[in-house]
Amino acid sequence: MNHAGEWRQAAAGEDEPGFAILSRRGLVREVDGRLRAHLGVERLPESVGSLVELMEAVGFQQRPGADLWEHEGRLVRAGESPLEDGTRLVWTQPAEGDEELVRRRVRYLGLASHDLRGSLANVRSYAALLLNGRIPLEPKAKRGLETILRNTDKALAFAQDFFDASRADLGMLACERERQTLEPLLANAVEHHLEAAGTASVALSLELPGGPLPEVEVDGGRVQHAVEAFIRHHLLRAQPGEQLRVRARPEGGMLRVEVRRDGVPLTEEELTLTFAREERAFREKKLEDPLRLGLARQEVEALGGSVGVTADAGGTTLYLTLPIALASSAGMQA
Repeated sequence: MNHAGEWRQAAAGEDEPGFAILSRRGLVREVDGRLRAHLGVERLPESVGSLVELMEAVGFQQRPGADLWEHEGRLVRAGESPLEDGTRLVWTQPAEGDEELVRRRVRYLGLASHDLRGSLANVRSYAALLLNGRIPLEPKAKRGLETILRNTDKALAFAQDFFDASRADLGMLACERERQTLEPLLANAVEHHLEAAGTASVALSLELPGGPLPEVEVDGGRVQHAVEAFIRHHLLRAQPGEQLRVRARPEGGMLRVEVRRDGVPLTEEELTLTFAREERAFREKKLEDPLRLGLARQEVEALGGSVGVTADAGGTTLYLTLPIALASSAGMQA
């Protein structure tokens, strides 16, 4: 049977996943014809270095923060998994007709977020009202209300992260971009955690270059959340006497923001799993920190940047990069 015949035959069952093997040398070998049918092509590239290269070679663009790829109205999910012999299994599955399902899911998440956050906000409001000093309280009752206030704040933050991460999984994370400098955001992120760092006997500082940082076009709230997620991750592991430093510098066409912990570095396994949200949650039996770092990655990637982690004998560095905003026409003329 020729390629066109195989393609038509595979198209009849195109709701099923399609597979291909990517060899260690980058050669593409199809398992069946469905993958071509999903992508709408009769031939695949003979050699590619990764799933991303494969998808881009046939014209597909990835939606930020999701495994969805689209090209000329065609929507597919795609992924790859390493095999024991060093090759990789690449898969695709059509997502046509998914749009309305995604929109319904996002609306459902919005309703759930509103109901849950509304209830928690009411609990917080009443606890704060009782603590405002107008009503005499016994020490034990005051401590109980303070505990309720802290835990409610924690639950509200966790709920926000959970619903944002769920929206990001659907490729629908809301981002409001604005051209700005990051110095105020970084200063706020550090200030918000000075008390927690002091309680842990950890030094926390902001180190900026002598001149102003280049502007970026980002959602400032998303960037600050990511930086704060890095700080909190380090604080969970920092030992008394260690130091956290938040730094930023231009690097080529990108702005690099680092949160460095000078102290005992992460192990190789911990480095590999840093942004693995589900795997870390299952291993650690805790969801909060893995969720925060996973969402930080989704937020930065939705803004066209990337995240990463490195370690050396002196400590561990979490970092993010963001594209530097192009100079405006008025600025260029000046």
